[in-house]
Amino acid sequence: MPARNVSPVLSRSPDVIIIGSGAGGGPMARSLTARGLEVLLLERGRFVPREPENADVDEVFLRLRYTPEERWYDRSGRPYRPKPWYNIGGATKFFGTVMVRFRESDFREVRHADGVSPAWPVSYVQMEPWYHKAEQLFGAHGDTEADPFDPPRSGPLPYGPVGSEPFVEKIHRKVRGKGLHPFSMPVAVDLHKGGRCRRCSTCDGFPCPYGAKNDAETRCVEPAMASGRLTLWTGTEVQRLLLDERTRKINAVEVKVDGELRSVTAPVVVLAAGSINSPRILFQSATSSMPRGLANSSDLVGRNYMVHNLTMMMAVGPSVNPTKFQKTFAFNDWYDGDNRFPYPMGNVQTLGRLQPGMLVAGAKFLPRWIGRQLTRRSFDILTTSEDLPDPQNRVMLDGGKLRVLIEPTNMRAHRELNRRTRALMRSIGLPLVIWKTLPANLTACPLGTIRMGHTPEEAPLSEWCQSFDHPNLYVVDGSFMPSSSAQNPSLTIIAQSLRVADRIARTEFGLGADVSDAQIYSNPAV
Repeated sequence: MPARNVSPVLSRSPDVIIIGSGAGGGPMARSLTARGLEVLLLERGRFVPREPENADVDEVFLRLRYTPEERWYDRSGRPYRPKPWYNIGGATKFFGTVMVRFRESDFREVRHADGVSPAWPVSYVQMEPWYHKAEQLFGAHGDTEADPFDPPRSGPLPYGPVGSEPFVEKIHRKVRGKGLHPFSMPVAVDLHKGGRCRRCSTCDGFPCPYGAKNDAETRCVEPAMASGRLTLWTGTEVQRLLLDERTRKINAVEVKVDGELRSVTAPVVVLAAGSINSPRILFQSATSSMPRGLANSSDLVGRNYMVHNLTMMMAVGPSVNPTKFQKTFAFNDWYDGDNRFPYPMGNVQTLGRLQPGMLVAGAKFLPRWIGRQLTRRSFDILTTSEDLPDPQNRVMLDGGKLRVLIEPTNMRAHRELNRRTRALMRSIGLPLVIWKTLPANLTACPLGTIRMGHTPEEAPLSEWCQSFDHPNLYVVDGSFMPSSSAQNPSLTIIAQSLRVADRIARTEFGLGADVSDAQIYSNPAV
């Protein structure tokens, strides 16, 4: 395993600088180094230590051990503590490992109950090969054949389903008996012969103490470092991008490390700091010729911020639920609507096992002993509906303070999805359903603030995530998405990162197809 903290020493001139090591930056680094390019990866945080506290509910959810002390400001100017992830692997260190593709319809214009979801400048057909490569790289397990709404695939997932434990399998049969189509949800865990996964109950929302979660650190950054072509600087906060006014290219990246300002240069710069911090860096890089920030001639940087409409449910019945690894079940029957509600509603899937102290079970008014009794008998569910883009939902700098202005959209569809899900749970013998719709400023799955489009007037980025304003600047994280869909975005960010990395290698450096897919996308063993 590579050194856990990396000093800012630069022994070679990089071909590409990547800012951020999550679902966008990690796969980009893996792909480019596999093709022979020298990469400098800048990460504001450090490696998450593998320690007993990784699986401690109080440490992770109450004391926020892995969450930085930071204050953002809401629409009213009130401060709050967000939950960004500043560490190697970004949010993938804490995600629930879900590896789902967007539906074909998610790439087209879609009429929703409360507005319109815009078309993407790329289609599902164009993205499909990259979805397949992303699934291979992250070692996804699952079987989507039972989902009649799954889009066409060029090949199967690399591993079969992890399998549901008996309690969840019983729920699966009951839901199928109601005429719905539950399936084995694709997840990225190291659960196969020789793998490190132990099917524990602290996966969703926790870092893995065994390195068994297939995240951007284990699947991308560590193999890239092992190649000898990745230089990693941790604890390095990017201050701004420096512009060459004559060429309109990014001339350098200014960073702060150990309290000292430094500048580093490369022919290509990839911004992958996330949908909040990527626009912040562009705003902080404003010049006299671009006073609204770099890549922002459209005045759309920071706008159209989306987060998904999310509700967590505990469906409680008389029987104890002994399941440990619960995140194996999902269905999409209501995704595109039906005769009773002719608008898209969204996805229903299991959560990792909720425990006292975690979100719904950790409500302040609820004594811990009652929470323990409820969670022992609960089947835990997440419903997801699409949050529609709105230019007034935005990220902005206000006197140096980061403000996140957001109001939920498309809640009529989300309420209908929740009503149906609660009724379904009660109909299969789980009569008590406790639910909580998560606040919009939770920063779960932040998306859309530097979106792709066809022209510089309608978007900051092209379909290749290349800035229309600055030819050597690419932005590859959740901010490129024109719409949010109602699916977890991780796989789509990874797939687009691999697609753009291939484009950068070919067009910026003239590298052809002399490196095999197996060298780039096969599951690494580090």
